[in-house]
Amino acid sequence: MNRDSIDWTALTILVIFFLIVTVTGFAAVQGRKGRHITGTVNALDQWGLADRGFGTLTSWLLLGGNIYTAYTFIAIPAAMFASGAVSGFFAVPYTIIVYPLIFTVMPRLWSVAHRHGYVTPADFVRGRYRSRGLTLAVALTGLLATLPYIALQLVGIQAVFEVLGLGSSNPLVNDLPLAVAFTVLAAFTYVSGLRAPAFIAVLKAFLLFLVVTAAFVVLLPRLGGLETIFASAQERMAAPDPKTGRPTGVFIPGASGFWPYATLALGSAMALVVYPHTVTTVLATRSRDVVRRGAALLPAFTLVLGLFALLGFFAIAAGTRPVGMDGQPNPQLVIPRLFADLFPSWLTGIALATIAISALVPAAIMSIAAANLVSRNVYREFIRPDASSQDELRVSKAASLFVKFGALAFVLFLDRKFALDFQLLGGIWILQTFPAIVVGLYTRWFHPGALLAGWASGMVYGTVTAYGIVNPGTGRHFGGSLAEIPVIGGGRLGYVALTACVLNAAVSVAATLAFRVAKRPAGRDETSADDYHADIDDPRVEPIRELIR
Repeated sequence: MNRDSIDWTALTILVIFFLIVTVTGFAAVQGRKGRHITGTVNALDQWGLADRGFGTLTSWLLLGGNIYTAYTFIAIPAAMFASGAVSGFFAVPYTIIVYPLIFTVMPRLWSVAHRHGYVTPADFVRGRYRSRGLTLAVALTGLLATLPYIALQLVGIQAVFEVLGLGSSNPLVNDLPLAVAFTVLAAFTYVSGLRAPAFIAVLKAFLLFLVVTAAFVVLLPRLGGLETIFASAQERMAAPDPKTGRPTGVFIPGASGFWPYATLALGSAMALVVYPHTVTTVLATRSRDVVRRGAALLPAFTLVLGLFALLGFFAIAAGTRPVGMDGQPNPQLVIPRLFADLFPSWLTGIALATIAISALVPAAIMSIAAANLVSRNVYREFIRPDASSQDELRVSKAASLFVKFGALAFVLFLDRKFALDFQLLGGIWILQTFPAIVVGLYTRWFHPGALLAGWASGMVYGTVTAYGIVNPGTGRHFGGSLAEIPVIGGGRLGYVALTACVLNAAVSVAATLAFRVAKRPAGRDETSADDYHADIDDPRVEPIRELIR
């Protein structure tokens, strides 16, 4: 650590905001009580779903904080900076697609979950299909897909510390700030549960809108306006890559970029709907209408994301050099580096604090969602079926610590590129639960054994195909998320996760028909048609008091 290279003003502001977040996280345990299903106090509901009592404002902020993570605000502009719009700007239409999905699908999940006390998506699958194998597959897939997502939030915080100059040749000193930050996160999440990120999400949203406004006010005139910025980006994308000889990137997708752009947007939106942390946020709301209103307000965050994505082109025009403390180019540093180079120190501190806080909110929710899967769908289902509510809570709290420190160890002791590789796989894996969860909300036609076979085929195909994608610059496997679409062919590339999901659905349909011909029993569905429309005035769903008005 070189003391002379540290921006002490920016670091001081970052520390102040971190202290505010810490106090807020611990204070959140005092949040008001919400509702309980069938009059029974469920400890896991209180900690893991904040008593299912969030109102519209909290739901909107928490969903926004969940979808738009620190890694989003680092990786999307970094992709724009490195390779252009196909790799980066697809995130804008993807978030636009996801809102109607949430608006349409999630109220049904909210209703059936509140009728039956479901806490996780795997709970719903268990009730709908009565298949322990399918339930375990959904639970473990959610857990495996969430872990690298948490690790990537750490990569975002690590980028902030690196740009601030908090690095050293001594690994212990180099990683100490990150370890301290995540230890505090683990502590207040353990104490306050889902209420902690809900309170912090308010600060995060305010800072996000402030920073993106400041970025355009300060940087746009300084860089010569949008015309100059876009011209610089177009020239950079057209220049040949020194390693491959091909153009560096795609400034604006043309006809050849249609399939990659469209499949990335659609597949990513479908995947986000079934991620455990998205489901956890939705189930913590107090009514179906709250879910809809929260989804209707989310486009405000898309505006912020679109503006942040353009900052990748701003960095090109500014001549930003995202070089890490090891002297190697690292595009993930481009936005923190842009802020540090062109903002005054005090504004740099606010901007970098915003990125760090944007990591803490989703990391907390993700760890809680993963922990609930462990306690509900592994511990209670397979290890201790007679576990009490308090037993579930203890296991879930312990699992949340294990998940967070496991992600921390992943980042500290392994190459961060492995975290990127596994996040790629996480998107492929989680999309294979879409037929069981989302399609299952509308029909019980599929046989649970067929859904399990479809899930397995999608998992195998997606993983093997992703492994076969080699980065031409580094020679590494898992070098991207696009591969030739098998049936369409002709060199047309598509998102591997979506192709795998199509295969999953086809196998599920064929296997269901085979099971029906063989007259194999499909198990008992514990849900009924009216479960999917129940609301707070339903006699089996007690009134909910809003947590935050």
